[in-house]
Amino acid sequence: MMPPVKPNNLARLLTLIHHRGTLSRARLTRLTGLNRSTVSVLIGQLVALGLVYEEAPAGEAQVGRPSPDVRPHPAVAALAVNPEVDAVTIGLVGLGGRVDKHIRYATERIPSAAEAVNIAAAVIAGMRAELDANYRVCGIGIAVPGLVTAQDGVVRHAPHLGWHDEPVAAMLADATGYPAHAANDASLAAEAEMVFGAGTGAGNLVYLNGGASGIGGGIIAEGRLLAGTSGFAGELGHTFVRSNGLRCHCGASGCLETEVRQEALLALLRLDGGAPGDLEAALGASTDPVVHREVSRQIGHLATALRNVVNVFNPEAIVLDGFLAALHGVAAEELDAAVAAQAIREPAAQVHISRAALGPDLMMVGAAELAFAALLADPAGGGVR
Repeated sequence: MMPPVKPNNLARLLTLIHHRGTLSRARLTRLTGLNRSTVSVLIGQLVALGLVYEEAPAGEAQVGRPSPDVRPHPAVAALAVNPEVDAVTIGLVGLGGRVDKHIRYATERIPSAAEAVNIAAAVIAGMRAELDANYRVCGIGIAVPGLVTAQDGVVRHAPHLGWHDEPVAAMLADATGYPAHAANDASLAAEAEMVFGAGTGAGNLVYLNGGASGIGGGIIAEGRLLAGTSGFAGELGHTFVRSNGLRCHCGASGCLETEVRQEALLALLRLDGGAPGDLEAALGASTDPVVHREVSRQIGHLATALRNVVNVFNPEAIVLDGFLAALHGVAAEELDAAVAAQAIREPAAQVHISRAALGPDLMMVGAAELAFAALLADPAGGGVR
């Protein structure tokens, strides 16, 4: 019979394996500071729970007995849902952040909360035979572009979707039978980039995403998401950047998301949507001085917002996504110089501005973290199905 170990140590080990993907027993021993026998017992418990598996390390032969590699079990997974103004995306994400399936269901108009839930439930129902045969599903995470109460998954205000006080987590749980949780999409993306993407290793990170529905943000402080009282923190799209600016739906004027807009760039380039990569390519190829002036104008306002971010939060990393990443791609030096010129010198010198690394899988990985949370906190009782 295995000796008892503290549940928090079991959670520490599983979280490390989830975040790193593959770790040897020796590496886990060094990272946790636990002794080898305790790590061996913990791994044995995780293997017995079907959450990890071990295999001999790949590569050249080693002298002595090599330390086995410990990997996340590929059958443990979470479902992810991301409603947008023109689509509902559903994903299947394995423990370790691996996206196994990514389905984008385009909509002809902005979906209501009920329509988004029905679409997601129908797609999941179509996957059910595969899920039941090959996976143990932790639940569903929902990434919503709006204000979401963390405790109950109610979307309080998603202006671009037109949702108000919609209990989407409860609705999707009822429709699918899986436990469901919802949170702001940009906050979830910030956590995903910190763990799996461009911000790996950064304990203080700010993420900004620009899309058709505006600009959202997420803030990581000392390795933890800055959520605020109800999970509403991180609305960086409403940073003030321009006096006498355009009126915003929030009621203020001169917000970042009213002055830095994808729509304006697409109109000048005569593009009808498309991926951020298409926008970046078109911006880079354009010789139109009007386009160049608009890029410089938007970079200037973005730099003002990032100056505030640098001065207030002193992050190691600022990660840009969506059309903001396209702007960075064609004017990175201009943006870096503008932020450095406006921000306080010391924190400006410490920050690195880059684009997001997880690409189209980002929201799926971020949403899945909601569903994995209970399992990572309590591997023995976290409830995989």
